[in-house]
Amino acid sequence: MTEQIVDSSTEKWNYNVFLSFRGEDTRNKFLGHLYEELTRRGIQSFKDDMELKRGAEISPALLKAVWESRISIIIFSKHYASSSWCLEELVHIIKCRREKKQFVLPVFYEVEPTEIRKHQSGSFGHDMAKHEKEFESDKMKVDNWKLALEEAADLAGVEFKNGYWQGQ
Repeated sequence: MTEQIVDSSTEKWNYNVFLSFRGEDTRNKFLGHLYEELTRRGIQSFKDDMELKRGAEISPALLKAVWESRISIIIFSKHYASSSWCLEELVHIIKCRREKKQFVLPVFYEVEPTEIRKHQSGSFGHDMAKHEKEFESDKMKVDNWKLALEEAADLAGVEFKNGYWQGQ
């Protein structure tokens, strides 16, 4: 796990942590507590508080924040994959992991990692089927989302269920 952490002397980091999340699932619950604790401990973290309009493009500033973060924490929740914006963000996080060796920590908030790995069950399966129909003219986009979901869900992470942490 430590081989993924990049030497801070060779990179310019604007943030220690980038938080990727689906707002409607976690903003006022888990994410709020996590962000508050990171801030209390002096850990410079980025969380996007904007509510996006359906169909809006992911902003270049948000992608820049991912790129300029030492660590990305992906909070997978029930409706994470319903957002094409979250999925585009995830693809960029995986790119940073590959190209910059950014450390990526998945948190499975009230979801099973297996739902994400194969995106065939639960809300992830439902949401990916909807995306396949919506983006049938851009199959590569959906394929990239699926690959990013699989890669992120295969990383060592933590599960949070019924109010308790569970190691993975």
